[in-house]
Amino acid sequence: MNREYVWFAAGFLAGVLLFGCIFLYRKRKEAVRIQGLIDYLEQVPMGTASILSSFKEDDFSKLEDEIYKTATFLYQTRDAAVQAKDRFAQNLSNIAHQIKTPITSISLSIQMMEQDFDKSRLEQIKRQLLRLSRLEEGLLVLSRLDAGTLLFQKKETDVFTILVLAADMLQELFDGSGTSLDIPELGQMAVMVDPDWTMEAVMNLMKNCMEHHKGGTVHCSYAQNPLYTEILIRDEGEGFAREDIPHLFERFYRGQNAAEGGIGIGLALAKEIVERQNGTIRAKNSPEGGACFEIRFYSH
Repeated sequence: MNREYVWFAAGFLAGVLLFGCIFLYRKRKEAVRIQGLIDYLEQVPMGTASILSSFKEDDFSKLEDEIYKTATFLYQTRDAAVQAKDRFAQNLSNIAHQIKTPITSISLSIQMMEQDFDKSRLEQIKRQLLRLSRLEEGLLVLSRLDAGTLLFQKKETDVFTILVLAADMLQELFDGSGTSLDIPELGQMAVMVDPDWTMEAVMNLMKNCMEHHKGGTVHCSYAQNPLYTEILIRDEGEGFAREDIPHLFERFYRGQNAAEGGIGIGLALAKEIVERQNGTIRAKNSPEGGACFEIRFYSH
């Protein structure tokens, strides 16, 4: 009986020791894992955290995965914020530059008028004030687009109608430059867009072509297939400089052959309007010669 008791006690003690060893081992392993995660979290704010080391599946695997996802998201958010700040600073610089030129011109014209009144100075002031007005209007539209407060009232609209109405709005400007518009009627083709804002985008493209080839002809054409409706607007000028093409739709960008008095936001505005209506826009040089803008509105 005593021997059985001794064996039972020894077995019980061995079991307790084994359990204690396993418990201590697990606690130590958990402590190491927790410390590793703490060290990783301390590195995140400093931007020095690397990819978490891969461990075998355990109780901490899911937590580790969530921490890594969160850290990655924070890095992406930080990078996006830095880029947004840089763009904001660049845009402010561009706006200041755009405003400075007409203000300087107006100031000089006023000084000259004080010495010798000349009606031509008044016309120059009017032109610069008009430029400032266009800049203000363009910036307000872009700010509304950025803020998501500009709502598009989409409805089925005939492409030919959009082109003709845009041309009518620019008729006086085209007549003054001796430039003509060619808009053939190619059949009824409808797109689901906001007609007013789409017309605004088309006008900016037509005007750009006119400014780069005054006295020539701006050609418009359109076609439709099951996937998209395509609108082409092109001139007969020298075309785009190859190095300008990737940057033409950037805000305030002015290419090598930019028209005098331009403010550099017309193409950027056209791009925003088209892309927010399930469309794409790109600039290229036409095989026939001259610059060409290609708009595509997709069916789905």
